[in-house]
Amino acid sequence: MNKNKLDLLEVSEELMNILVRAEEIVVPKNRQHLFELAMGGAGNDFYQVSYNGINEATVTRCKNGLVVNYDDPYMRRREPECMVIADEKPTDKVTYEQRFGKKFDDLKGETLEWLAHQKLILMPFVAGDQQIGYPSVLIAPLNAGFFAGGLADLQGFIPAEDWNAVIKPRAIVYLAPPFRHSHFEGKQVVVHNRLDNLHEVFSYNLYPGPSAKKGIYSVLLNIGEQEGWITNHASTVKLTTTYDNTLVLMHEGASGGGKSEMIEEIHREPDGKIMLAENTVTEEQFFVDIKDACEINPITDDMALCHRSFEQDRDKLVVKDAEAGWFLRVNHITHYGVSPQHEKLCIHPKEGLLFFNMEAVPNSTCLIWEHIMDEPGKPCPNPRVIMPRYLFPDVISEEIEVDVRSFGVRTPICTKEKPSYGIIGLLHVLPASLAWLWRLVAPRGHDNPSIIQDEGMQAEGVGSYWPFATGRKVDQANLLLEQMLNTPRTRYVLIPNQNIGAYHVGFKPQWIAREYLSRWGSAKFRPDQIMESRCTLLGYSLKRIKINDIVLPKGLLRTEKQAEVGEEGYDKGAEILTDFFKEELREFLVPELDPRGREIIECFLNDGALEDFVKLTPMD
Repeated sequence: MNKNKLDLLEVSEELMNILVRAEEIVVPKNRQHLFELAMGGAGNDFYQVSYNGINEATVTRCKNGLVVNYDDPYMRRREPECMVIADEKPTDKVTYEQRFGKKFDDLKGETLEWLAHQKLILMPFVAGDQQIGYPSVLIAPLNAGFFAGGLADLQGFIPAEDWNAVIKPRAIVYLAPPFRHSHFEGKQVVVHNRLDNLHEVFSYNLYPGPSAKKGIYSVLLNIGEQEGWITNHASTVKLTTTYDNTLVLMHEGASGGGKSEMIEEIHREPDGKIMLAENTVTEEQFFVDIKDACEINPITDDMALCHRSFEQDRDKLVVKDAEAGWFLRVNHITHYGVSPQHEKLCIHPKEGLLFFNMEAVPNSTCLIWEHIMDEPGKPCPNPRVIMPRYLFPDVISEEIEVDVRSFGVRTPICTKEKPSYGIIGLLHVLPASLAWLWRLVAPRGHDNPSIIQDEGMQAEGVGSYWPFATGRKVDQANLLLEQMLNTPRTRYVLIPNQNIGAYHVGFKPQWIAREYLSRWGSAKFRPDQIMESRCTLLGYSLKRIKINDIVLPKGLLRTEKQAEVGEEGYDKGAEILTDFFKEELREFLVPELDPRGREIIECFLNDGALEDFVKLTPMD
């Protein structure tokens, strides 16, 4: 590139000094150019990304795109503790100084100096929606073209020929992979440095999850915290039945909570039926037959922008996608035929895709059910594909009102012999007050495939997006409560995945609930249709769900009705769940908490009844 493009970049003198000294700077011309950079050149079919003699990743050219694999299995998933904060602004996260015993200034200088001696990619992009987003820039070594390509597909980028105006970045992502070994003992580390009008993200690893994906989420949350809005951690779909009834459903949850799955078509057996549940004790299977499934129009996959520029006088939540592409996990696709929708999109895409953690042979077709092995016989649990929105069919791009907000939880098996928090029925209806508590705690849940984690129940925190937020929990809790109180006509439900009591169910509950709610037209039920759940945290249980003339077993709606669970096993599970919530919620009782939020939390800590929560946030 001619470095005169630098005249269109308004950055600090410190950074400009680095850029003018760089050996070479490449501004990507288009998506094809990015793919060529990812392969180290247009004619290569296999490329190794190495630094200081250490091979970090390999990129393989296949017929349907590029496949990225990491030599170290540790790098194939996001490290949940990778974030550290370098600045001195208010935060509840671990600071760089707390973790490493010194300020970040010296390492920042080393990082910039290292970049000054590299061939670089300089890629302008937009954080958030392309129309109301925030100008940003990636600065990365030239041999990390796949990382730039991933960020471009996830966020959208400004090609060289379209970069004709001055850009003053609101965020800058610096990529410096070798520092993972030289400074951090091989660990994934992403350093956030929040300046007054600039959010710097220093990515010391090549897996895009913590930086190109969630790092930009952090940028949006930080800006929203300053301006008074939220980017919710959610997928959103518009559902249309065969009778033209429509429902917009937003599904939130911690990583692995079923967000991407909510925009998928229902997975079926070869005969077209749906195996809803299999009893892990008796091996009994329960099938449903839904021939006239609702039409699905995806809206968001993971990041739902609720910007302040959206109309403020609406009494329903209004969302728009904050991403240009989706980082889809396909670990549940283990063989041909599991998800024809994704197989069609990925095997014969209109344009080449970026795949991660999958088997690849040069010039072959990458098959999304052939996952790379972490070790013999153990496939990587986090195979991914980045799907640009424009390649996904029937996507809605404009802002839209949300009728129902659901929350997904990965739950373990629960029996009376081995009680657990897996007591959640297929569909529960919540008042906003309880829905807020679920989002404050956001249980990460059972067997999470997306991140490296310890066993047992853990909290992902405020809105389930807390792992990516850089500020204080109480500020996000107040924003979330205000958002929910200001949108009283958006209603709330709770949906488990993986297991219901003694039954293994996978993601079927959310697909069945999606079909049922779209037919019903809302989550507003008559008093004779619902009853108080035995556990207050679960709000209301449905007395009956009938879909396509099939009545679901009561044990899938109220797990205490399962012989394998019973009231004894249920109550022990409810105690586990309730005690966990009490432990997590006490930390929010700080002076800065909204008084309305304090009243809700104290009601729960004092074992308030469901009717008390309904009084706090009425369900009209």
